[in-house]
Amino acid sequence: MNPLVMTLLMLSLGLGTTITFLGSHWLLIWMGLEINTMAIIPLMIYQQHPRAVEATTKYFLTQATASALLLFAGTTNAWMTGQWNMMDLIYPTSATLITFALALKIGLVPMHFWLPEVLQGLNLTTGLILSTWQKLAPFAILLQLYPLLNPNILITMGIASIIVGGWGGLNQTQLRKILAYSSIAHLGWMVTIIHFIPELTLLNLILYMMMTTSMFLIFNSLNSMKINSISISMTKSPLLSIMALMILLSLGGLPPLSGFMPKWLILQELTKQDLFIPATIMALATLLSLFFYLRLCYMITLTFSPTPIFSFSSWQTKIVQTNILLIMTTSSSLLLLPLTPTLLMLLQ
Repeated sequence: MNPLVMTLLMLSLGLGTTITFLGSHWLLIWMGLEINTMAIIPLMIYQQHPRAVEATTKYFLTQATASALLLFAGTTNAWMTGQWNMMDLIYPTSATLITFALALKIGLVPMHFWLPEVLQGLNLTTGLILSTWQKLAPFAILLQLYPLLNPNILITMGIASIIVGGWGGLNQTQLRKILAYSSIAHLGWMVTIIHFIPELTLLNLILYMMMTTSMFLIFNSLNSMKINSISISMTKSPLLSIMALMILLSLGGLPPLSGFMPKWLILQELTKQDLFIPATIMALATLLSLFFYLRLCYMITLTFSPTPIFSFSSWQTKIVQTNILLIMTTSSSLLLLPLTPTLLMLLQ
């Protein structure tokens, strides 16, 4: 892609997210989300492949539906209250519609069906943007509106997302679909706790973005799209394989890695709120996600492919260049657990 066009699209992505961050008017928020959506569509369809075209079409339709629902909810609230300010959301129907619109934007259950299919049709770089940066604007709205939204709907969606995210990834062989279901499960953890301690949602979102960025960068470096293509990664690049192993365990929430921190704090807070049954269901549902993370760990580090892998230059070792972003995200994904009190103090 032309560097000038790429720069323009990246600036548009940043502009759309920034407008949503700073806006308090419903039309301004809607405009920021639309700029965000329109900026990523050329990146998605750039491959000119039937799967990319299909994924782009699905993404456009779902995001357009969510934006229309969000605009309708804001207009209805303005009609009932006479105010366009986002914090004047006192009409219950509008609050419910906004909850479902944002759930469709980020891919929460039961509006999650588009996310694995769309991510499967994209390359790893665009999939990284879709899985991380595109979540920021909707969560900025949720973090401002959480006192006005129905907590029962949020908790139900969150628990269902954790279960579906773990269940859906069990029999997958495509790495991008596995990361999509991992994203759904992590989003469930964030939404469940947002009504009680929004700082934990922000902490979980930051750690999720770091861990997911590391995994996408590693799979991109290994040129891996399927499970059977990572079985020779230990031979090609032992260091990247060990890093992938540790990050996958962190995604699963195993101590003493950084991924254990948000799950531990969220379960602790839910028990303080006397929500023992949701906390138990969430802890047990995490075992489903942990199973396919361990399955990937087994394929990466403990197996060797019995048959040759017919992929582009899979036998040839690439010249490994230093990737500063990968180093930073990997360090954050593995080593932040001892800094838990400091991070909590900074977020308050």
